[in-house]
Amino acid sequence: MSLPSPSSSPSPASAAPSAPTVTPTQAELLDFVRRAAADAELVASLPLDPEGRTWVRLAGPGGSEAWLIGWPPGTGTGWHDHAESVGAFVTAAGELKENALAARLPTDGWKTLELSDGVDREHRLTAGQGRAFGRHHVHEVLNESSDRHAVSVHAYYPPLPQIRRYSRSGQTLRLEQIERPGDWQ
Repeated sequence: MSLPSPSSSPSPASAAPSAPTVTPTQAELLDFVRRAAADAELVASLPLDPEGRTWVRLAGPGGSEAWLIGWPPGTGTGWHDHAESVGAFVTAAGELKENALAARLPTDGWKTLELSDGVDREHRLTAGQGRAFGRHHVHEVLNESSDRHAVSVHAYYPPLPQIRRYSRSGQTLRLEQIERPGDWQ
């Protein structure tokens, strides 16, 4: 699997014969990110920054949005969801921690929500480990290492229409911002 540059054509892996686009399932997204995370050449090609996350867009299956992401020590995403998209991610190097909510949130019309007890889930994902998730999955992803980068591969379908960002204090979750693709691409 090779990284597409902005001016290059798709890699052979993504240039399959034209066929009707089939919506990729969570399992297919997870399979894709696992294969990409196992590609040592791809993972090693990501430039790592000592202070900020780095990322490169990949050609995902079935028109999905995919990213190779580098995580410096002590960085994270903050609480967020991917709206109507399903997704998957796998740690390719290092270790990531995912804090997630095992609760279905209302999709619209709220700014502050009191969470029930017992909704918190924690997943520690070392190289080769990952997760698939459904729509409106609220989580944060962290590299808690004090001295080692982590690298991961992520895929989403449909391509991210928005990301909702939250703050959290105890059991209170507050919607802070809605980002659209132009904010991160």
